[in-house]
Amino acid sequence: MSQSQRSAPSHPVADAGPSSAHGWWHGRSGLFLAAFMAAFSTYLLVGILTMAVPDGADAPGPQFVPLIITVAGYILSVLLAVHYLRTPEPAVTPTFTAEDDATEEERRAAEAAATVQYRTFSDWYAVGWSVAGFLAFALLLDVLGWILAAALLFWCVAHGIGSRRHLFDASLGLLLSSFIYLAFDVGLGLSLPSGLLGGVF
Repeated sequence: MSQSQRSAPSHPVADAGPSSAHGWWHGRSGLFLAAFMAAFSTYLLVGILTMAVPDGADAPGPQFVPLIITVAGYILSVLLAVHYLRTPEPAVTPTFTAEDDATEEERRAAEAAATVQYRTFSDWYAVGWSVAGFLAFALLLDVLGWILAAALLFWCVAHGIGSRRHLFDASLGLLLSSFIYLAFDVGLGLSLPSGLLGGVF
């Protein structure tokens, strides 16, 4: 028996884990979302501080709602950063069992993906639906009005992240957008575009 064999440890060496094998950023790409939220909140804060508030504006004033959104954005960005720093979420290749309702094409695609090492991973289906929803919201806001445009945005994002309850998502989107419209228009006295429903609200 050689000296190296006699001196070899009898217990297994602990696995260093995926983070050390792929780098510190592996599973922490969500930090970019936290940075984006913080940057957007800073943009809103600058706008609030430089906003020209007319004399005699009724309380709580035009700076109130943007300030709430800014504070919420900062809180969300901090919570996201803490989450991804403590618990990285590396991309997981989908696997299927005999009980899963998956097509043969999906199974072959998953098997092929398992043999490839990706530097990054993005759910472009979800990103595409979310971006399309925001673009539709921005372009159709004056035409459809806040209630319908915001409900459409909610439905697009819900569909993009995997929901297939189309009628439920549309109904919930209409309920939330109507509540926000009434809160701004009636509660705060800030008018939102009414669009097609201008004769109703």
